[in-house]
Amino acid sequence: MTQTPVITVDGPSGSGKGSLCQMLARELGWHLLDSGALYRIVGLAAQKNGVSFDDDSALAQLAVQLNVEFRPGKAGEPAAVILDDEDISDQVRAETTGALASKVAIHNGVREALKELQRSFAKAPGLVADGRDMGTVIFTEAPLKIYLTASAAERADRRYKQLLAKGESVNLAALLEDIQLRDERDMNRAVAPLKPADDAIIIDSTAIAIEDVFQQVLAEVVAIR
Repeated sequence: MTQTPVITVDGPSGSGKGSLCQMLARELGWHLLDSGALYRIVGLAAQKNGVSFDDDSALAQLAVQLNVEFRPGKAGEPAAVILDDEDISDQVRAETTGALASKVAIHNGVREALKELQRSFAKAPGLVADGRDMGTVIFTEAPLKIYLTASAAERADRRYKQLLAKGESVNLAALLEDIQLRDERDMNRAVAPLKPADDAIIIDSTAIAIEDVFQQVLAEVVAIR
């Protein structure tokens, strides 16, 4: 394990992890890892190349070939996802891609293939790692672990408003069902299920603004610097 300081932020989809991690990375001047995007990228690659989502070995081979970078966006903007020097942010964040990620993440071969890649992001001066198993599997010795959650209804409502703002046609009930199904898959999978690390600080953001969550976490950062 690296001695580089790492902050892990785990939690379900739509809890605010991405926004929080970007805010922390910008404030601290640290590197950023969006681990969920890695699974989305593998899912997109599988779909593009006609690889079966049941083929653990073939999916793992796709995973080891990734050359990816995450660049924090400006305030209020998502991070850029750069694959082989190409910005694929929009493809990665498409609503349908999230379902692909969950299908890919259930495979142990894929998770093993991505472990070292994820750990390689831990470089000086520090790393903010966004995901579902950052504190429980990838960076188990991280000095600060956050588990950020929110009710499924609140997360669906946030996503609904985001997609409406983009001009997309969306159905709130369908979004809620998708989030609940994704939670079920992620929390009950045999490999690295979504759960708080034993030493994680659990924050429920259902009724808390992301700026307040940020300030709460920033106060914790002081203890590890």
